[in-house]
Amino acid sequence: MAPTLESEEHKALRSAVAALGTRYGREYLTTVVKEGRHPHELWSEAGKLGYLGVNLPEEYGGGGGGITELSIVLEELGAAGCPLLMLVVSPAICGTVIARFGTDDQKQQWLPGLADGTRTMAFGITEPDAGSNSHRITTTARRDPAGGDWLLTGRKVFISGVDIADATLIVGRTEDSRTGRLKPCLFIVPRDAPGFTRHPIDMELNAAEKQFELVLDDVRLPADALVGDEDAGLLQLFAGLNPERIMTAAFAIGMGRYALAKAIEYARDRSVWKTPIGAHQAIAHPLAQAHIDLELARLMMQKAAHLYDTGDDTGAGEAANMAKYAAGEACVKAVDQAVHTLGGNGLTREFGLASLITAARVARIAPVSREMILNYVSHQTLGLPKSY
Repeated sequence: MAPTLESEEHKALRSAVAALGTRYGREYLTTVVKEGRHPHELWSEAGKLGYLGVNLPEEYGGGGGGITELSIVLEELGAAGCPLLMLVVSPAICGTVIARFGTDDQKQQWLPGLADGTRTMAFGITEPDAGSNSHRITTTARRDPAGGDWLLTGRKVFISGVDIADATLIVGRTEDSRTGRLKPCLFIVPRDAPGFTRHPIDMELNAAEKQFELVLDDVRLPADALVGDEDAGLLQLFAGLNPERIMTAAFAIGMGRYALAKAIEYARDRSVWKTPIGAHQAIAHPLAQAHIDLELARLMMQKAAHLYDTGDDTGAGEAANMAKYAAGEACVKAVDQAVHTLGGNGLTREFGLASLITAARVARIAPVSREMILNYVSHQTLGLPKSY
């Protein structure tokens, strides 16, 4: 089936997840954020229903699907007002990397828990001095010649959910690859590993998932903490980064749909000059444009997910970047137009849209900025010279 046409199974999944999201909704998530905790109840129920692990192998308790199915889960929860950001990190990035490159022991140890939600894993790649240039990663892994253990040293920033995660999948580089092209290595670092400390980052953004700076000070890990091959290079890394971009698109589309639905409801009901304000083209047309942009972004997201799930990593890389760009832009515009439609009410707590103004920016900034995506498309797709 073409990736732009959903199967009956996908429609059923979308409907079921939407029903779960409706039972919780924006009010639940707002309460969780106010109390400073993780939406454990929703996460746990989604895990028991099989939604968290739809992309993971059946032999390890997953649904045997792909990023296509997982993106549906995140989008529909977002459209209901209660997106689970850790879906991007735990099953999509970490689960995918372990499923593709992990040892049998690593798969047995982690995948069942990631699938049913009883275990979570964070992902650490961004560094203070690297930013978008992952080739400047300085977190270093060196072997202890005495026993073969790994010793990790470095810093990470803006790492989501470390406080609730059982472990963090850390991206580093081996000591002998400090120069030349990046050859990333991925390590599973338990949350209580000696020398592994975290410091919360004070964010203006109100979200259930907190952001942290991590310090790794000669963190000693057994040899089997390495996921995959230390010489595999970028393949392993982008096995996680492409799903991350696709899932960020799903996050943005869901948020945009939620905001748009609120604005449409308001425009139908609110009357100022005898007719509902939605009858006026100055209100109706921008909302229609926002809807079109979100639908177009979903098409690219579905294409990217389809390419990834069928094993076309190169094609998925291009499409995932485009999907993330399109969805980020569509989300920001939808939220902005929704707030504008409500006027002063759009800034009240009662309607719950104002907080989305900040949240919508996340999809433009993370996990890669729109400018870096335009750089990627200009030189990878269009063949233009690199500027950096």
